[in-house]
Amino acid sequence: MIWTVYLSGEIHTDWREQIAAGAEAAGLPVEFTSANTDHESSDAAGDFLGKPENNFWRDHQSSKVNAIRTKTLIEQCDLAVIRFGDKYKQWNAAFDAGYCAAMGTPYITLHDEDIVHPLKEVDAAAMAWAQTPEQVVELLKYVTA
Repeated sequence: MIWTVYLSGEIHTDWREQIAAGAEAAGLPVEFTSANTDHESSDAAGDFLGKPENNFWRDHQSSKVNAIRTKTLIEQCDLAVIRFGDKYKQWNAAFDAGYCAAMGTPYITLHDEDIVHPLKEVDAAAMAWAQTPEQVVELLKYVTA
């Protein structure tokens, strides 16, 4: 079986690449999917549909276009990894975790110890909490064996 792993959350570090490289080095039967991680093009995803009168409607329009991809990929994944960084509040990642929880899709949270408290509900529904991409790779080794 090839596992499909959806990588959600923080876009300002290379955690996705670290997990992918570790999985490849270990020869794991996984493929990775993700939302658009290019901030600028994600924000502009709906711009071709017309110019909204203000930024609220631009964000609304683009978020709906982005949700086509996100919703589809989350629904098709076997497991999700939800990354919360320390610099920005990743509301979209929390939403993805909630969507996974509601669908019964197992997910792993990936974040530092200093944000355990604000993520207590998100972590409570997770199947595991990892603090490093290397720990995620070890989890993938175990579950795909």
